[in-house]
Amino acid sequence: MALIRAFETRVAELYRDGEIPGFVHTSLGQEAVAAGVGGALQDDDYIATTHRGHGHCLARGMDVNGMMAELFARGEGLCHGKGGSMHVADPSQGVLGANAIVGASLPLAVGAGMSSKLLGQGRVAVAFFGEGAVNQGAFHEAANLAAIWDLPTILVCENNVYAEFSDSRTLTRVPSIVERAASYGIEAAIVDGNDVDAVYRRTIDAAARCRDGRGPFLIEAETYRWHGHYEGDAQPYKPEGESEEWREKDPLEISAARLLRSGEAGAEELEGIRAEASERVESAIERARELPAPDPEEAYADVFGD
Repeated sequence: MALIRAFETRVAELYRDGEIPGFVHTSLGQEAVAAGVGGALQDDDYIATTHRGHGHCLARGMDVNGMMAELFARGEGLCHGKGGSMHVADPSQGVLGANAIVGASLPLAVGAGMSSKLLGQGRVAVAFFGEGAVNQGAFHEAANLAAIWDLPTILVCENNVYAEFSDSRTLTRVPSIVERAASYGIEAAIVDGNDVDAVYRRTIDAAARCRDGRGPFLIEAETYRWHGHYEGDAQPYKPEGESEEWREKDPLEISAARLLRSGEAGAEELEGIRAEASERVESAIERARELPAPDPEEAYADVFGD
């Protein structure tokens, strides 16, 4: 979580200052979902993520240097500078890719889960998506297929209250994602998305269920995005004081307080963890700044068609 916080904080600043091209969507405030799910998966499991996917990728173990270089559009980025923030991927880490299509992570993960089942691999596929994506047809098609085929798929809904610029609670007569999952016969549970331990435990159980052949599971993680839909969004649609209330539920502070109370870590150790995370991110930034842009011929690589 400390690494995600440091990475996203600096990415927001770098984008503001014009060093990172394209569009950027940060997951500040949602670190516990990424870390809790990522920590519960096996090395060969799959994830498919969203336009707000930096945290998921880092929690999955993707290289910090390669990710930062990708955001800087450098040739040594994980996707050779062609993916950027919204399309970063690393199949070697089981990351099927971030993408800019709302809800597109769901059919990708269901396809990966189908592959795992047919090949008898025992691999679990996770789809991250926001609650706004549940109003897309892709969610319903993917959920139905995962259910009728008992696929080893975990559907992780990061319910962060807003679907782009709209309060998602106003967009449907049934705002509960858990209730909507039930219509497909998918077992589901709500979890405090700011409590990394709660997310981890729920994901461990869901993954075990998937590996036992008992079909998909949906986790609705209640959380909040601190920043706007994209960096630069003034957020006029948020009520006064709402962001401040949610910031008091900071996932990192919740975990730090628990570790201090239990004696599992001291204040100095926790400060050291945050400092190390910041150093890793700063090192990645300095490295990315010095890297060359992709060779123009790279534009013709990895392109399929006539």
